[in-house]
Amino acid sequence: MILDKINELLKEVETLSAQNAEEVEQLRLKYLSKKGEITALMNDFRNVAAEQKKEVGMKINQLKQMALERINQLRDDCQQSSGADEQQPDLTRTPYPIRLGTRHPLTIVTNEIIDIFSRMGFVLADGPEVEDDLHVFTKMNFAADHPARDMQDTFFVSQHEGGDVTKNILLRSHTSSVQARVMEQMHTDDGKLKAPIRVICPGRVYRNEAITARAHCFFHQVEGLYIDKNVSFTDLKQVLLSFAREMFGPDTKIRLRPSYFPFTEPSAEMDISCFICGGEGCGFCKHTGWVEILGCGMVDPNVLRQCGIDPDIYSGYAFGMGVERITNLKYRVSDLRMFSENDTRFLHEFEAAD
Repeated sequence: MILDKINELLKEVETLSAQNAEEVEQLRLKYLSKKGEITALMNDFRNVAAEQKKEVGMKINQLKQMALERINQLRDDCQQSSGADEQQPDLTRTPYPIRLGTRHPLTIVTNEIIDIFSRMGFVLADGPEVEDDLHVFTKMNFAADHPARDMQDTFFVSQHEGGDVTKNILLRSHTSSVQARVMEQMHTDDGKLKAPIRVICPGRVYRNEAITARAHCFFHQVEGLYIDKNVSFTDLKQVLLSFAREMFGPDTKIRLRPSYFPFTEPSAEMDISCFICGGEGCGFCKHTGWVEILGCGMVDPNVLRQCGIDPDIYSGYAFGMGVERITNLKYRVSDLRMFSENDTRFLHEFEAAD
């Protein structure tokens, strides 16, 4: 029981001792680090019954405070017992005070997107960033000579000497590979599909592009997939309309323009009405009244077949958006490079949004 564990740790903390700074640091790591005992208790707190949360929460806070005070006291005792160390300060130590950053804007927006789709019934799915060609391209209906497979667009880790492109290893250029793996895995032992499939796939992707204010060699995507019987384009449109109004405001309008993607048919690009000018036209939307935010479409039957799903029984839709694109629209960040420079001055601008 969690209360028994807390009481046991309280007794341990009361009797902590250390002979030098190294032992103090080991104690800090054991109890207060991200993988420490107290952090583990905080992670388990979500499983505590509602009627016990107040008592358990107070106990955990008491334990954390006691551990902090005891470890700080041991650290001070060790420093006092070593006068020589006080006369020879560590010149490599980070100067104080250390100004901390805040949650990254891409994380803020990604969490908001996940929250919106989670309320629609989508669940999170994840996959490897170092992927094989089979899941990144072949199962997504990319032809063997598709330009996206070229070295000019994709970072290859290794290429198969025999010419079989499906055995190439690369850094994924889109998170559609996660969708391929999900569709493969959602089958029972007798081969039946565990429908419906409704997943959201956030993650980092890589493309061999020059780094500029408008492009980068790595960025972040969120893709969605829904497969079941009788799924239609109307279902897709309604989900995207609900998302746009949750993300950008209740008066947001959308429009779908025909497009092409290898893995969807029919395919479309989705625009939203410009929330700066209300659709009247301004410099931000290039005086069109619309701003493009994502691509979408019905899952191509060839993709379903490649992943072991019968397109005569099941249908589905997919969509994908760039997190940097959505973040730029919400916060007007003009230079993509700022997202990866780790400048705390930039991060502090998003404290109110965190």
